[in-house]
Amino acid sequence: MRPLLRTLAFVLALGAAALAHAAEQKNPHVVLQTSMGNITLELYPENAPKTVENFLRYVRDCHYNGTIFHRVIDGFMIQGGGFTRDMKEKPTRESIRNEAGNGLRNAIGMVAMARTADPHSATAQFFINLASNDFLDFKAPTADGHGYAVFARVSDGLDVVRRIAKVPTKAGPPPHKDVPVQPVIIQRAEVVERAQQPRK
Repeated sequence: MRPLLRTLAFVLALGAAALAHAAEQKNPHVVLQTSMGNITLELYPENAPKTVENFLRYVRDCHYNGTIFHRVIDGFMIQGGGFTRDMKEKPTRESIRNEAGNGLRNAIGMVAMARTADPHSATAQFFINLASNDFLDFKAPTADGHGYAVFARVSDGLDVVRRIAKVPTKAGPPPHKDVPVQPVIIQRAEVVERAQQPRK
C-alpha cells in the first residue's frame, strides 16, 4: 500500500508541476530591454485582467520605449514607465480601476502599478518590489486600504533589477527624489513568446 501511495503522490506532484508550467506558458511575457540588461515579466491576466490589458496596450503602443526608471530606492522598489531621460512626462490614456484585491502580494520581484493618492489613478507607471512590501497590499476597498495592484512578476532578470537598485541617485525636478544620476533607460519593451525571450 505504501508504494502505491508514494506512486500516487508522485503522479499528483507531476500533475501539479505540469499545470503550473502550462499556466506559465499561457501567461503573456514582456521583456524590458534596459540599458543595464534585460528584465522579463510574466503577467497574470487571470488575477488582474484590466491591469494586464492596460499594460500590454502601452507595450504594443511603444509607450515604454525610451522611458526611464525615474525613482530608485534600494531595499524598497524601482519605478518607471512614465518619463523620458530628460524627465519629461509622457502623455497617457485614462486611468484604470484598482485591481489590488486579487490575491497577489507586493513581494520581492512582483510588479505593481504606481498611482497617486487616488486608488484608481494608475495609468502607465509601474514599480518592481525589492522587498516584501506588505504595507502596499490591499486591505479594504477604502481610500487608505486599496493598496497597489500587483499584476506581474520578474521571471528573469531579478539580478538586473538589483543592479539598478544600487545606482547612485540624486534629487530631480520637484517633487522628484531618488532619480538615478545616470539614466537607466527602458530601450524597448516587447511582448514575447516564453521560449523566444531575447537575452542581452
